[in-house]
Amino acid sequence: MYAGSKAFFYALSRSAWLKKVASKYGMATSESFARRFIAGDTIEEAIDAARRLQAQGLHLTLDYLGERVRTLEEAAAATGEYVRLMDVIVASGIERNVSLKLTQLGIDVDRATCVDNLRRILEPAARHGFFVRIDMENSPYTAVTLEVFETLWQQQYRNVGVALQSALRRTEGDVRRMNELGARVRLVKGAYKEPPPVAYQEKAEVSAAFVRLARLLLDEGTYPAIATHDPAVLEQVRAHAASHGIATDRFEFQMLYGIRRDLQASLAAAGYRMRVYVPFGREWFPYFMRRLGERPANVGFVVKAMLRERGGA
Repeated sequence: MYAGSKAFFYALSRSAWLKKVASKYGMATSESFARRFIAGDTIEEAIDAARRLQAQGLHLTLDYLGERVRTLEEAAAATGEYVRLMDVIVASGIERNVSLKLTQLGIDVDRATCVDNLRRILEPAARHGFFVRIDMENSPYTAVTLEVFETLWQQQYRNVGVALQSALRRTEGDVRRMNELGARVRLVKGAYKEPPPVAYQEKAEVSAAFVRLARLLLDEGTYPAIATHDPAVLEQVRAHAASHGIATDRFEFQMLYGIRRDLQASLAAAGYRMRVYVPFGREWFPYFMRRLGERPANVGFVVKAMLRERGGA
């Protein structure tokens, strides 16, 4: 059921027709169904959402949505948007933390250009005190993402980290390598459909791997980010940190905008560093569908919202 749900929504995320239909209604009003998970189309809307989160004592990362560009021109435009985004963030006074995808910067078009584009972002990011997280995409991109990360790391860029997925069978080796480098890892379960030789297929296996890898990061890593909405997993991670004397300022928890806001608030109130990923931008549909695939309980909410909006149209 777990793998089947992800596969179904992953297929839907690639439907041009469904994307067109959803785009008509998804962000049309402040009550639109996608706004539960997406801060808005524009950087200004994202900053408003970020300020509300900061007022609640939460940390944040802005995620300008976009992936799989097909031309160097599109990659250059996305890179320019990130540079502009950082200028706007500096002017706004909110926390300086962003995430990006390498397919957004042109890794499918030309690897060298993608590296140059990432460098174009990291250089002003370093000047202005930003941390930049490279998000992990599906398994065909795992090796190249880590290779690009290490290329920049060896060039002494230290304001950059990477995400790793517990669903992938290779990830323990990747965690050990990142720990050896002293790189900051964001551990997630993984939202993509993956074949059995590459990834665990059962939810219990993915969760068990997540806990095992989280412990490895807590014990040997550099300020890891433990990104999950699973209360049972969170309790195991908290118990490990407490029993091993790992202070709350040596790691942080992360969750996604609009998901388990109760847990976000309770962790922050308990003294943990709690970071919320704040996605925004017009290319929200693939991200949105992957969120539904991760947690099918959200589907009922979305269907009701769509019917309400259609009825009011």
